[in-house]
Amino acid sequence: MKKIVDQNGLVTYRFDLLDAFSNLTHFMTTRHGGVSNGAFSAMNPSLTSGDDLQNVARNREILYRSIPIPSRRILAPHQIHKTNIRVVDEAFLQMDETSQRNALEGIDAMVTQLPDVCIAISTADCVPLLMYAPDQNVVAAVHAGWRGTVQKIAQRTVEFLSEQYHCSPSLMNVGIGPSIGPEDFEVGEEVVDAFRDSEAEMTQILHRTNKAHINLWEANRLQLLSAGVPSEQIEVAGISTYSDCDEFFSARRLGIKCGRNMSAIMLKGKNHD
Repeated sequence: MKKIVDQNGLVTYRFDLLDAFSNLTHFMTTRHGGVSNGAFSAMNPSLTSGDDLQNVARNREILYRSIPIPSRRILAPHQIHKTNIRVVDEAFLQMDETSQRNALEGIDAMVTQLPDVCIAISTADCVPLLMYAPDQNVVAAVHAGWRGTVQKIAQRTVEFLSEQYHCSPSLMNVGIGPSIGPEDFEVGEEVVDAFRDSEAEMTQILHRTNKAHINLWEANRLQLLSAGVPSEQIEVAGISTYSDCDEFFSARRLGIKCGRNMSAIMLKGKNHD
């Protein structure tokens, strides 16, 4: 992982694994470098978190300038902790804004093969995954909360890329971003039962103190391995948003009405710097 601080104080992170590809742009935002206030302070780029939309627009402008994003638009869905996957293709781009917004309703993973199209997901403890399939030049952004993890959204997205784009899982590269860590993710027995019912490898993801703890990082990593992604092509940030809530938004620490961390990926066009 690389921590990047620009001249205006915007702080983002990048995966070393994905940084090795010169045709990619990707980033994960932190709380630093924006204009929002209170529990949204300061870099909150999420349109659906309850923040002042003017502040969100200004925060996005800061991102557009710093990253940069040529289209000056970030496509981010309204996530609902399911496994619906949306392809962003030319037909999607031809839709009007209202139709696009409707098409992104209830989506937890986005995929595109188009250059200069920034796809993103928002999290505040849930697990963000950024994927790149170099053989077919396809990227994906995935939102895996505990419910999405139980439903195997990471594995499903790899399978989707393989089936729809003929990508080889053995060539895929995946980053698992900052999210709530195993020591911080205390859960009730109903969550443990949900993972057990999904046939998750409980000996590797569950540990108990006075309460049960689930390791979402490892649960998603194991799904990627099961889908055929090699271990050396999976990078786990290992940063807990709950423990490091001064750096990242954490809904468990700040309340559900707080800002969101954005994880985004984009294929560079020919004229992209």
